[in-house]
Order: sequence, then structure tokens, then C-alpha cells
Amino acid sequence: MSGRIRMPRIVSVLGTTLAVLLGAWGGGLLVFAATMAAGVEDRDTVTDAIVVLTGGSDRLTTGLTLLAQGKGRSLLISGVHKGVDLPELLRKAGQPPMESHCCITLGHAADDTVGNAVETAAWMAEQRFTSLRLVTAAYHMQRAMLELRRVMPQAAIVAHPVFPDAFKKDQWWRWPGTAHLLATEYTKYLGALARPLFIPKPPERKS
Repeated sequence: MSGRIRMPRIVSVLGTTLAVLLGAWGGGLLVFAATMAAGVEDRDTVTDAIVVLTGGSDRLTTGLTLLAQGKGRSLLISGVHKGVDLPELLRKAGQPPMESHCCITLGHAADDTVGNAVETAAWMAEQRFTSLRLVTAAYHMQRAMLELRRVMPQAAIVAHPVFPDAFKKDQWWRWPGTAHLLATEYTKYLGALARPLFIPKPPERKS
């Protein structure tokens, strides 16, 4: 008899716990969407570098425009597929060929946002840069900034979000594609926040 009573109680507790977690996740998603950038807050600050995280032709177009405007001395395009050079990248993005490639670096080492941050930090250190303007999609900006600040806590980072036409920020819940993308990005952001809790810091080197 006690076993029959205990099982429904366990199911009830698990159901309640799941409902609470889903409610917290849903509430966090609403906050995440509400605090997402609605535009570029700082268009004027000139930084040492411009960093574009691949993922859409609008990001590359924006980065090239910012470089032409003198908003940075050099441009890093992080997360480019191996074997793709700049002329091919420009062609795929529908951009005209460029006469000079002297100020543009392609990063082929990154496969995800963590990799983007590591690749950017290494390049910034090599170039002895201390400030950058970050170009990525608005829905990706919070996670990208989190990862970059972890590996470059002293660097000055200016967010420059772009807004793909397919992403419907206004009343996003009415657009299944946008809602799914935003929910996925929010879940990845939570994972990025929680990762330090599960991955111990490497031991400090003794001098």
C-alpha cells in the first residue's frame, strides 16, 4: 500500500519541479529577448580592431563598411571555414572583390563561439591591440560578449549588433523560426553562464 502511495508522490514532485524549471526558463527567455539590443548604441568610437563572427553575409558587409569608415585599423573575420580565402568569402557573401587585403585577417581555427573568443584573443595579443568593435547578430551578441570578456577581461569591447532580415525581433513569439532561434540561443547562453561551474580552472603556474 505504501509503495502505491509513494509513486504518485514522486511523480507529483517531479512534475512540480519540471513545471518550476520550465517556468523559470520561460521567464528568463522573456528577459533575454527584452534586453536584446534594439540598435547600435555606439557608432562613433574608433577601436584598434573590428572583429566579425561569421554566420551571415550581413555581418561581413557591416565589418567591411566599418573598416572602410576607419572605425578600426584591422579586421578579423573569425570562424571562416578551412580552405576558404578572402576572394571566395567575398564572392559567397555577394561582395565585390577588394584591391587590398592588407588589413583583413581570416581566422580558420574557431568552430563555435568559445573558439571565436580564443581565436580573437590570440590575434589581439599578437597585434598588441587593446580594443575592438564586435560585429555579430543581435541575438548572438550577449553570449559572444560573455565569452570574449572571459578571455580578454582588460580589453575594451564595443558591441555592434546586426539585424538579419529573417530575424523578427518585434513580436518574435509570432514567428516560429525566430522563436526557435531565440530559444536555442538563450539556452546556449545559459550553458555558457553555467560552464565555469562544471569546468575547473586550470592550476596556476608557479613562477
